[in-house]
Amino acid sequence: MLWFLGRRVLQLIPVFFGATFLIYFLVFSLPGDPIAALFGERQPSQAAIDAIRAQYHLDEPLIVQYFLYIGGLFQGDWGTTFSGRPVVEVMAQAFPITLRLAVLALAIEAIAGIFIGLVAGLRKGKFFDASALVVSLLLISVPTFVIGFILQLVVGVQLGWARPTVSGDAPWHELILPAIVLASTSFAYIVRLTRSSVAENLSADFVRTATAKGLTRNRVIRVHVLRNSLVPVVTFLGVDLGALMVGAIVTEGIFNINGVGGTIYRAVTIGEGPTVVSFVAVMVIVIMLANLLVDMLYAWLDPRIRYVK
Repeated sequence: MLWFLGRRVLQLIPVFFGATFLIYFLVFSLPGDPIAALFGERQPSQAAIDAIRAQYHLDEPLIVQYFLYIGGLFQGDWGTTFSGRPVVEVMAQAFPITLRLAVLALAIEAIAGIFIGLVAGLRKGKFFDASALVVSLLLISVPTFVIGFILQLVVGVQLGWARPTVSGDAPWHELILPAIVLASTSFAYIVRLTRSSVAENLSADFVRTATAKGLTRNRVIRVHVLRNSLVPVVTFLGVDLGALMVGAIVTEGIFNINGVGGTIYRAVTIGEGPTVVSFVAVMVIVIMLANLLVDMLYAWLDPRIRYVK
């Protein structure tokens, strides 16, 4: 297992550099002048423009800017915003909110999606199965922002069961409704994925063997069917953690959440490259660690999977 972890960590190094360089290149390839966006309608002097360009290394070639940024990153310097505020302070304010939202959405979609998918798979061809497929297809077809506005209007405004917008500190209970909106599409995919995997494993040889040995139906379903059916679901959940943090941009905009989404959007609009790349670098690390955890869970979920040198 240690050999496998070491190999996976080595594989993640080029992924990190490739992803951060790609984002850095795309941000600085956007049209417009970030210095002009910083001053707005005011007309700065040429000396002020040259000083800002030298401070943020904007007068250097792109590849030099990137390696200067990465060098500072490994020394603990995540850069500063155009307003002079350290990027670390911005991340410390935005990331906990988005992380709470993403974790809550992941828990909702995992618990509800696996349960409904399991019941639908066990009752394949019956009313519950058909209803689960129809509802999941509806959630996949409707855009997330439409679901967000509908729930905000109905649950938050008309019924008053939740706040239509989230307060500045974003406590856990206020994030439940945004988390439901954020998890809606992934929840539908997990239901369909779990349902098809359970239905397939019910006819597998190892399930028939376990039943022939006299094991109870609950033990067969819990130990043999569900455990083996969770392998593709866990794969999806590991990838989906990063997708939830990225997809939170729309949800945070609907519910006025001061998280990563709004911060990245504002940084992109003014061409604030170091801020965008710093946020993306942290998100890349989170996604890589989530995928590493998924690989480790494979061996526990499916005894047939073993990592050997």
